[in-house]
Amino acid sequence: MNIVAFKHFDFDDEYAFRTWAGLRGHRLEVRDPSAGINEEWMHDLDLLIICGGPMSVYEEDRYPWLIREKQFVQQAMQLGKKVLGICFGAQMIAELLGSPVHGNEYKEIGWHVIHRTEERHSWLAGLPEEFTSFQWHGDTFALPEDTQLLAYSEACKVQAFAYGEHVLGLQFHLETTPACMETMFEHWSSELIEAPYIQTAEQIRRRFELSGQSHKALHLILDQISMSR
Repeated sequence: MNIVAFKHFDFDDEYAFRTWAGLRGHRLEVRDPSAGINEEWMHDLDLLIICGGPMSVYEEDRYPWLIREKQFVQQAMQLGKKVLGICFGAQMIAELLGSPVHGNEYKEIGWHVIHRTEERHSWLAGLPEEFTSFQWHGDTFALPEDTQLLAYSEACKVQAFAYGEHVLGLQFHLETTPACMETMFEHWSSELIEAPYIQTAEQIRRRFELSGQSHKALHLILDQISMSR
Protein backbone atom coordinates (compact mmCIF):
# COMPACT_ATOMS: atom_id res chain seq x y z
CA MET A 1 0.00 0.00 0.00
CA ASN A 2 0.96 3.61 -0.58
CA ILE A 3 0.16 5.53 2.61
CA VAL A 4 0.21 9.27 3.28
CA ALA A 5 0.00 10.43 6.89
CA PHE A 6 -0.79 14.06 7.74
CA LYS A 7 1.18 15.12 10.82
CA HIS A 8 0.08 18.30 12.61
CA PHE A 9 2.77 18.98 15.23
CA ASP A 10 6.49 18.39 15.05
CA PHE A 11 6.94 16.07 18.04
CA ASP A 12 4.08 13.74 17.13
CA ASP A 13 5.75 10.33 17.05
CA GLU A 14 5.07 8.26 13.91
CA TYR A 15 6.97 5.25 15.34
CA ALA A 16 3.92 2.95 15.52
CA PHE A 17 2.97 3.67 11.90
CA ARG A 18 6.53 3.40 10.57
CA THR A 19 7.13 0.14 12.44
CA TRP A 20 3.99 -1.42 10.99
CA ALA A 21 4.64 -0.16 7.46
CA GLY A 22 8.21 -1.50 7.60
CA LEU A 23 7.12 -4.92 8.84
CA ARG A 24 4.40 -5.24 6.19
CA GLY A 25 6.35 -3.79 3.27
CA HIS A 26 4.14 -0.73 2.75
CA ARG A 27 5.29 2.71 1.65
CA LEU A 28 4.61 5.47 4.17
CA GLU A 29 5.10 9.18 3.53
CA VAL A 30 4.57 11.56 6.46
CA ARG A 31 3.51 15.03 5.34
CA ASP A 32 2.90 18.36 7.09
CA PRO A 33 -0.30 19.78 5.53
CA SER A 34 0.52 23.27 6.82
CA ALA A 35 3.47 23.28 4.41
CA GLY A 36 1.20 22.70 1.43
CA ILE A 37 -0.59 19.79 -0.20
CA ASN A 38 0.38 18.28 -3.54
CA GLU A 39 -2.54 17.03 -5.62
CA GLU A 40 -0.24 14.33 -7.02
CA TRP A 41 -0.33 12.54 -3.66
CA MET A 42 -3.85 11.42 -4.49
CA HIS A 43 -2.88 9.49 -7.62
CA ASP A 44 -1.20 6.48 -5.98
CA LEU A 45 -2.86 6.87 -2.58
CA ASP A 46 -4.23 3.71 -0.95
CA LEU A 47 -4.61 4.95 2.63
CA LEU A 48 -4.74 8.47 4.07
CA ILE A 49 -4.06 8.79 7.80
CA ILE A 50 -5.04 12.09 9.44
CA CYS A 51 -3.18 12.30 12.73
CA GLY A 52 -3.95 14.31 15.84
CA GLY A 53 -3.15 17.94 16.47
CA PRO A 54 -3.40 20.68 19.12
CA MET A 55 -5.60 22.85 16.91
CA SER A 56 -9.37 22.52 16.41
CA VAL A 57 -10.92 21.76 13.04
CA TYR A 58 -13.04 24.93 13.23
CA GLU A 59 -10.01 27.24 13.61
CA GLU A 60 -9.62 27.99 9.90
CA ASP A 61 -9.11 31.72 10.60
CA ARG A 62 -6.10 30.88 12.73
CA TYR A 63 -4.88 28.00 10.54
CA PRO A 64 -5.93 28.83 6.96
CA TRP A 65 -4.15 25.75 5.59
CA LEU A 66 -6.97 23.69 7.12
CA ILE A 67 -9.17 24.69 4.19
CA ARG A 68 -6.94 22.92 1.68
CA GLU A 69 -6.44 19.90 3.94
CA LYS A 70 -10.19 19.48 4.29
CA GLN A 71 -10.60 19.66 0.53
CA PHE A 72 -8.01 16.91 0.08
CA VAL A 73 -9.64 14.68 2.72
CA GLN A 74 -13.08 15.27 1.19
CA GLN A 75 -11.77 14.32 -2.23
CA ALA A 76 -10.13 11.17 -0.87
CA MET A 77 -13.42 10.05 0.68
CA GLN A 78 -15.36 10.84 -2.49
CA LEU A 79 -12.90 8.80 -4.55
CA GLY A 80 -13.34 5.81 -2.24
CA LYS A 81 -9.81 5.95 -0.82
CA LYS A 82 -9.24 4.37 2.58
CA VAL A 83 -9.15 7.07 5.25
CA LEU A 84 -8.22 6.73 8.93
CA GLY A 85 -8.70 9.78 11.16
CA ILE A 86 -7.26 9.93 14.67
CA CYS A 87 -8.57 12.44 17.25
CA PHE A 88 -8.26 15.73 15.31
CA GLY A 89 -8.47 13.60 12.15
CA ALA A 90 -11.69 11.92 13.30
CA GLN A 91 -13.14 15.35 14.09
CA MET A 92 -12.25 16.57 10.61
CA ILE A 93 -14.02 13.59 9.03
CA ALA A 94 -17.08 14.22 11.22
CA GLU A 95 -17.23 17.87 10.16
CA LEU A 96 -16.89 16.95 6.48
CA LEU A 97 -19.81 14.54 6.95
CA GLY A 98 -21.97 17.35 8.31
CA SER A 99 -21.50 17.03 12.08
CA PRO A 100 -20.14 20.26 13.66
CA VAL A 101 -17.23 19.90 16.09
CA HIS A 102 -17.45 21.67 19.45
CA GLY A 103 -16.00 21.59 22.94
CA ASN A 104 -16.96 18.56 25.00
CA GLU A 105 -18.36 18.90 28.51
CA TYR A 106 -15.22 17.18 29.78
CA LYS A 107 -11.68 16.96 28.49
CA GLU A 108 -10.17 13.48 28.41
CA ILE A 109 -6.47 13.31 29.15
CA GLY A 110 -4.76 10.09 30.17
CA TRP A 111 -5.63 6.40 30.02
CA HIS A 112 -9.36 5.79 29.63
CA VAL A 113 -11.49 2.73 28.97
CA ILE A 114 -13.07 2.41 25.52
CA HIS A 115 -16.26 0.35 25.13
CA ARG A 116 -17.20 -1.15 21.79
CA THR A 117 -20.84 -1.05 20.70
CA GLU A 118 -22.78 -3.92 19.15
CA GLU A 119 -22.10 -2.47 15.70
CA ARG A 120 -19.44 -4.45 13.84
CA HIS A 121 -16.93 -3.21 11.28
CA SER A 122 -14.20 -5.28 9.66
CA TRP A 123 -11.44 -2.76 10.45
CA LEU A 124 -11.95 -3.30 14.20
CA ALA A 125 -12.05 -7.09 13.97
CA GLY A 126 -9.93 -8.63 16.70
CA LEU A 127 -10.22 -5.77 19.18
CA PRO A 128 -11.67 -6.68 22.60
CA GLU A 129 -15.05 -5.38 23.71
CA GLU A 130 -13.27 -3.13 26.23
CA PHE A 131 -9.74 -1.78 26.11
CA THR A 132 -7.76 1.13 27.51
CA SER A 133 -6.22 3.81 25.31
CA PHE A 134 -4.41 7.08 25.76
CA GLN A 135 -6.52 10.21 25.19
CA TRP A 136 -5.84 13.92 24.92
CA HIS A 137 -8.77 15.93 23.56
CA GLY A 138 -11.32 18.56 24.48
CA ASP A 139 -13.52 18.61 21.36
CA THR A 140 -16.25 16.24 20.29
CA PHE A 141 -19.15 15.93 17.83
CA ALA A 142 -22.45 14.16 17.34
CA LEU A 143 -22.46 10.96 15.32
CA PRO A 144 -22.66 12.00 11.65
CA GLU A 145 -25.59 10.75 9.57
CA ASP A 146 -25.15 7.48 7.69
CA THR A 147 -22.31 6.33 9.95
CA GLN A 148 -21.91 3.49 12.46
CA LEU A 149 -21.13 4.18 16.11
CA LEU A 150 -18.41 1.66 16.96
CA ALA A 151 -17.14 2.76 20.39
CA TYR A 152 -17.70 5.19 23.26
CA SER A 153 -16.25 6.11 26.64
CA GLU A 154 -17.72 7.43 29.88
CA ALA A 155 -16.87 11.03 29.00
CA CYS A 156 -17.21 10.94 25.21
CA LYS A 157 -20.18 9.45 23.34
CA VAL A 158 -18.36 9.00 20.02
CA GLN A 159 -14.95 7.34 20.34
CA ALA A 160 -15.02 5.46 17.03
CA PHE A 161 -17.26 5.61 13.98
CA ALA A 162 -17.22 4.32 10.41
CA TYR A 163 -18.53 5.81 7.21
CA GLY A 164 -19.16 2.95 4.86
CA GLU A 165 -16.40 0.41 4.45
CA HIS A 166 -13.51 2.76 3.73
CA VAL A 167 -13.53 5.56 6.35
CA LEU A 168 -12.83 5.17 10.09
CA GLY A 169 -12.57 7.83 12.78
CA LEU A 170 -10.91 7.10 16.15
CA GLN A 171 -11.07 9.72 18.90
CA PHE A 172 -8.43 7.90 20.96
CA HIS A 173 -4.66 7.61 20.47
CA LEU A 174 -3.37 4.06 20.10
CA GLU A 175 -0.22 5.41 18.39
CA THR A 176 1.19 7.67 21.12
CA THR A 177 4.57 6.74 22.58
CA PRO A 178 5.81 7.49 26.12
CA ALA A 179 8.41 9.86 24.63
CA CYS A 180 5.68 11.83 22.88
CA MET A 181 3.60 11.90 26.07
CA GLU A 182 6.55 13.34 28.01
CA THR A 183 6.87 16.15 25.46
CA MET A 184 3.11 16.76 25.70
CA PHE A 185 3.52 17.20 29.47
CA GLU A 186 6.17 19.86 28.83
CA HIS A 187 4.37 21.76 26.06
CA TRP A 188 0.79 21.50 27.31
CA SER A 189 1.20 21.33 31.09
CA SER A 190 -1.48 24.01 31.52
CA GLU A 191 -4.10 21.47 30.45
CA LEU A 192 -3.23 19.05 33.28
CA ILE A 193 -5.68 20.56 35.74
CA GLU A 194 -7.80 18.84 38.36
CA ALA A 195 -10.89 17.58 36.54
CA PRO A 196 -12.97 14.37 36.40
CA TYR A 197 -11.28 12.86 33.32
CA ILE A 198 -7.86 14.49 33.41
CA GLN A 199 -5.04 12.46 34.92
CA THR A 200 -1.78 13.85 36.26
CA ALA A 201 1.49 13.33 34.43
CA GLU A 202 2.57 10.89 37.13
CA GLN A 203 -0.65 8.87 36.84
CA ILE A 204 -0.10 8.63 33.09
CA ARG A 205 3.56 7.64 33.52
CA ARG A 206 2.59 4.80 35.87
CA ARG A 207 0.74 3.14 32.98
CA PHE A 208 3.26 3.70 30.19
CA GLU A 209 3.37 -0.08 29.65
CA LEU A 210 -0.08 0.18 28.04
CA SER A 211 1.57 1.90 25.08
CA GLY A 212 2.92 -1.42 23.79
CA GLN A 213 -0.54 -3.01 23.96
CA SER A 214 -1.99 0.00 22.15
CA HIS A 215 0.52 -0.32 19.32
CA LYS A 216 -0.45 -3.98 18.89
CA ALA A 217 -4.12 -2.95 18.68
CA LEU A 218 -3.28 -0.25 16.14
CA HIS A 219 -1.35 -2.77 14.05
CA LEU A 220 -4.38 -5.08 14.12
CA ILE A 221 -6.53 -2.25 12.76
CA LEU A 222 -3.96 -1.38 10.09
CA ASP A 223 -3.73 -5.05 9.08
CA GLN A 224 -7.50 -5.14 8.60
CA ILE A 225 -7.37 -1.94 6.58
CA SER A 226 -4.61 -3.28 4.34
CA MET A 227 -6.55 -6.49 3.67
CA SER A 228 -9.84 -4.76 2.87
CA ARG A 229 -10.86 -3.91 -0.66
